[in-house]
Order: sequence, then structure tokens, then C-alpha cells
Amino acid sequence: MKKTRLQPPLVLLAFVLLFADRDSPAADSRITRPASLRGSTNLPVAQADPIYLQETGRKIPAAEPLLAIGIQGSNVYAGTSRGLLLLAADRWADVPGIPGPIRRIVKAGGSLWAIGSPGLSRNDGKEWTPVSREAFVDVTVHGDRLLAATARQVWRVQGNTVEPISRPDARFDITHVLSHQDSVYLHGHGRLTVFAGGGFGARDVYDSLVDQGWDWGTMPSTATRDALVIGPVLYLASDRGLVLHRGMSLTTLAGSQGLPIEDTACLAEGFDGDLWIGTRQGAVRRTGSEFHYFAGQRWLPDDRVNAIAVDGRDVYLATDGGLGVIGYVPFTLSRKAAYYEQQIEEWGQKRMGLVQKLEWDDALHEFVREAGDNDGGYSGSYLAAQSYRFAVTRDPAARREATNTFHALRWLESATGIPGFPARSIWAKGEIGHKSTGGSGGYPAEWHDTADGKFEWKGDTSSDELCSHFYSIALFIELAAEGPEIEQARTHLARIASHVIEHEWQLVDLDGKATRWGRWDPEYFKTDEGKYDRGLQCLELLSFIKTASVLGGDPRFAAAYGKLIGLGYPQHTLRESNTFPPENVLHFLDELAFWSYWNLLRYEDDPELRALYRRSLERTYEMIRVEQQPWFNFVYSFLTGNESEADLSVKHLRDWPLDLRSWSYRNSHRADLRSPAGYVAPKGGTRAFPARETEPMRWDHWTLQADGGSGGRDVVEPSAWLLAYWMGRYHGYIAPPQVLDTALAGQAPVETKRPGARPYAGPPRH
Repeated sequence: MKKTRLQPPLVLLAFVLLFADRDSPAADSRITRPASLRGSTNLPVAQADPIYLQETGRKIPAAEPLLAIGIQGSNVYAGTSRGLLLLAADRWADVPGIPGPIRRIVKAGGSLWAIGSPGLSRNDGKEWTPVSREAFVDVTVHGDRLLAATARQVWRVQGNTVEPISRPDARFDITHVLSHQDSVYLHGHGRLTVFAGGGFGARDVYDSLVDQGWDWGTMPSTATRDALVIGPVLYLASDRGLVLHRGMSLTTLAGSQGLPIEDTACLAEGFDGDLWIGTRQGAVRRTGSEFHYFAGQRWLPDDRVNAIAVDGRDVYLATDGGLGVIGYVPFTLSRKAAYYEQQIEEWGQKRMGLVQKLEWDDALHEFVREAGDNDGGYSGSYLAAQSYRFAVTRDPAARREATNTFHALRWLESATGIPGFPARSIWAKGEIGHKSTGGSGGYPAEWHDTADGKFEWKGDTSSDELCSHFYSIALFIELAAEGPEIEQARTHLARIASHVIEHEWQLVDLDGKATRWGRWDPEYFKTDEGKYDRGLQCLELLSFIKTASVLGGDPRFAAAYGKLIGLGYPQHTLRESNTFPPENVLHFLDELAFWSYWNLLRYEDDPELRALYRRSLERTYEMIRVEQQPWFNFVYSFLTGNESEADLSVKHLRDWPLDLRSWSYRNSHRADLRSPAGYVAPKGGTRAFPARETEPMRWDHWTLQADGGSGGRDVVEPSAWLLAYWMGRYHGYIAPPQVLDTALAGQAPVETKRPGARPYAGPPRH
């Protein structure tokens, strides 16, 4: 096909003239707002980017279950069925002279107490001293007294001596002694009473002795396991949720109030007035009205949590498999963006301008890059992210990355030798890595040699790749391209659009046949599969051709767009998203739709067509609004002028873990599986799960997916996160960080060292 030099449209020339003002996101967002919204004063209120606490995690295995945990100074101690262990350089060592089993370690009166069966030992910061051979169960401070309890008695502790102060024996086995509401409370299994005047219990209105320490409410279960006082509330852990004793009443905190796991086992006070809850299926942090769930391979050596200790901003969780440590470090979203950028480099996730995920290689015992199904598509997200980043920061490094990725996408098209037909991926012969063996629809992958024989390119390209090319390269033209790059980018998109037009709305491969997922023709829409697909397919094609018409300027594209209108393609977009049956609604298609909506609604000026496309967008967005994904929210808000919960979008970005490995996770057993008020989940599922509780993701991931992961064998590239963040910055949804610390502002290097892939050592890109 003969290349045509296309003249820049007036819209683009105006953009270039105004480019000097693009340091201001608010001004920039008005430049490219859809025609129906230009001049609108309904601009977003930027979400602040203050310092927040970012979770980090590490795991220290143990040869036996850890039953108790405690910290004294810089020493970490754990109790086991054999005795006491000391953690040193992430290894466990026996502490001599402390008999086992050690089932509780308590900090009280400035000392650490190891409670065994039998035996009570004390550590004042220097050494362990045996205090008693009695079978104690707990130690606490009440006023100026140090109290301890055995199964049926309360004792006073003075120095290294103990003496009983209760009479007669308690009427139930004591498990905890607590100072609460200026009184001493005693807890046993399913029991709670007061200790006063040396006796147990109180008198009711009939002057009868009772051991019930409350007037209103009932225990949800007799299986109460731990007790903790924070402020005015005494918490009990039970197998049916938390019991809250406040005043003289009992209430229950369970799944219906947001508690993820009701089978609770142990409790600890956090560093910020928060509550830590150990369960038989992971740990929960309750902070304010939120519950954060920590379970699975990302956070814990084993999900059975037996004890919790908090030291500063580090939380130590003793499990059957060892110790999990969850730390909290100051971060901003800007710092996280810098962290992820550096991780892409240090983990070796870049290759010839493409950005790729990593996979574990069992034979090499290391991570390698995967040449997969949609390397061009996923790299498009990185191109868009870097284009936004450059528009916000004017950082030459951002433009360099955007330009390099753009030329990689161009190469995907030129490498095939078919004008306008981009490859899915490129593989250098002999390189170390994984070359995808699977293709579309369960067929084998189609790999072909390049003309020089140095590379192979993956064919049977789908509409996914085209959607990404048109979305990301249009943004590159508007935000970061300079000089000849503008013409190169416009020509690239024009070649793809011309290919589709010349092949009668099909993407035709090397064999002269349409690819498995590259059909937008009316004949395809007559098939059962085509009827199911045509809403999305029509949206995609209209977006491709409209974009080529606006950015390319060739009258052929305007004529082709008019032909599609005559064929009724716009009307089909009203049913872009399929809704039934839920199990057949493919969530990964939503990303393709929003890539397509972005250009189509920005470039369409005809009011009737815009109204039709807008109804399509509104219907599709309502299908996915419950997922609370920031990129979808920002796209929708920008295209409509409607508010779309930018606060939840920012929260989602904060919730991403720093570790981008895809650890296995499970949420389908939780007690809090219900859709939030005001949302519906038409695809199935119930609620969105944050990345903290699932995995880092691309925006084709379903946040309502309860279970998944790959056991840490995959490392996801953070392009999606970077795209959402920099888009939010550019369009005014996220404010710059207001901090003086250059590291927290994302302006200083950060350490992300982990076992990534080797540097690419193959032939250079053409």
C-alpha cells in the first residue's frame, strides 16, 4: 500500500499551539474534553495525595507452629509447644531454661511475661527469670497493681513473687484477666465477670450472686477465645464474630457489619488505635470503619493465626507455619509511581521497547519474560501512562520512555510485512524467556519469521491489539509526540485503518484469511457468535475509523465512517455490553470498550451520534461501576462530566501492594460478601476486592474475582497503575503531593531489589 502524507487536523494544530500551558492539568483537561463538555465548569475536585501508610510484608518460616509472640526491645520471642524461641537474623533459636509449652506472651508493667504449662517467667529487657511454677494463664496491670490469674484464682505480682488475693475459687476456668472501666474483669470460655473485694461476680436485683458482667445482650457463642480492652470497649474473640462489651451491654460484630472472617481467635491493639484480629483464615485489621484482610501467600506463612504482637508500625503474626510481619511505611501515590517505574527497570520487565510480565522458569530457577498474546496491547498502557506523565511533569525521561514504546508498537506492524497488520508480540530467536504456545480460541500460537530471520512475530492478531494502538498512540500524539513522531504516529494509525477498510472490515493475516477475533463485517454479525459480539465490535470499528478520520485527514476515512453509519453500526453500540447470562459476560472486554469510547466520544461532534454513544457508555459503565477501578472511573468522568467516585479510585491505587508478584489468594469463604449499597453486580460476584487482598492487575482484570493468583510465579507489570495515576494527575482527579521530603514526593530513587529477569541480550529492534 502506498503511504500517504496526511495533513494535521485543526484540532491537533490548536493543541500544539497550546502545548506550552500543559503543566496545568486543569487547563490541559479542557483542551481535550469532548465537544459537548467544552467550556463546562464541572471540573473534578482533585483528591489530595497526603502521606499514607503503605503495607509491606515478609515471612519467616518456622519448623513448628508458633503459639505466642512478643517483643521486648529489639528482641522477638515466640512460644511453641516445646518452649520459647528467639528470632535472630530471621532464624529461630531456643531460649534455654523456659519450660514449654508457651501458649501466651504478654507485655505488662514494662516486662515481657512468658506463660507456660506450668510456669511464669519474666523478662525485664536483660534476661529471663522464672517467677512461679504455678499454671498461670494471664498477666495485666490494674491501676498501680500487677495482677495475674490461674484457672481459678487471681494473684498479685510483686517483683518476682506472687500471692493469691481471691477467695473462694472462681466458678469457671479463667483464661484472661483485664482492667476495664476501673474494674477487674475475668474472662473464661463464654463467660465474663468482675473481680472485686477479693470475690468473683456481683449481685443482681434479687441479691443473688451472678457472674454475668453485663445486663443487655447475649454471647453469640460459648467459644470465646481471647479478650482485649481498647478504650471503652472490651473485645472478645469468638467463632461467630467479635463480642463488644461496652457499658453493661454486649453487641456482636460479624460479617454483616463488614468483618471478613467470623471465626476469630486472637486480638491485639494496633499502633494507631486500630484493632488486629487473628482468625483461623488469616488476619484482619479494623481501622475506623474499614476492614483490611491479610491472608494467603502474599502475607502469611500459614492462614491459622495464633497470636499477634505490635511493635511500632510493625505487626507480628504467629501462625502454624511461622511468622508473618506486616510493616507500614510512609508513602504518597507519587512515591509509589516512582517505585513502580524503578521496579520495571530493576526486574527486567522491559524488552525492545515492550513492557512485559514475568514468569517463573522451573528449569532455570529464575524469572523470565513472557512473549505472550497481547504484548503490544499491554505495552500500549505504558505508552499512554508515559505520555500523561510527560504532560504533567515535563520530565525528559517520561518522553523518552513514551517514544521508545511508540516505536516498539510501530515495529510490531512493520515486522509482519503486511501493511496495517500489527503482530501480537515479537520473539528474538535464541533469547531466554517463554514464547507463548497458545493462540486464540484454543488454537496453537501462530509464529512467523521476520524477513531477516532474526525474529518471529505472533500472528492471528485480535481486535484487542488494535484498540490499544488507537487509544495509546492518539494520546501520544496529543501529549508527548514531537517533530517527525507526530507524522509517524498518524501514518501508523492510518495504515491500520486502511487495512481494515480495504479488507472489508476484517483484519487479514498472512494466510489471506481474517483472524479469529479480527472481524467487524456485516456477514460476521449474521452468525450466532457475531450477534453476541456486534455491540463491542461496532463500537471498536467506529472508534478506529473516526480516529483515523480526525487524526489522519484523508477523506477516505470520513467516507468509510459514513458507510458504517449507513450500515447501522452506531445503533448496535447501544448493546455494547452483554448482560446475560452472568457467567458468559466477559469482564476483560470492558477494557477494549473503554479504549474505544475514549476516542469515539472525544472526536464525535454530531449531537445525535454523541447522544447515542453516550447512552451506550452510560449502560456499560453501570455494568462495571461496582468494580471501583480507577481507570474506568476517570475515563467515564472525563467523557461525561459526571462525578465518578474519585475518592474510591485513589483508595484503590493506595491499596496496591509494592510486591507485584501474583500470589495465590482466596476470598470466596468470607463473611462480608455482599454488594455495597447503591451498587449492582450484574456480572455475578458480590463486591470489589482491593489489590491488597487479591493481586496487582491489568485493567482487564475483574476486581470481583474472589479467588485466583499463580502462587507467586508471575510478576505483573504496573503499567495499568501508572496509567490510572498519571491520567488522574493530568485531568485533575489527583493532586500533586504536598510534601517537602523529596523521597515521599517521588523525586528520589527508591530500592525495589528483587529477583527479576536477566537483561535482554538478543538482537536490537529494527
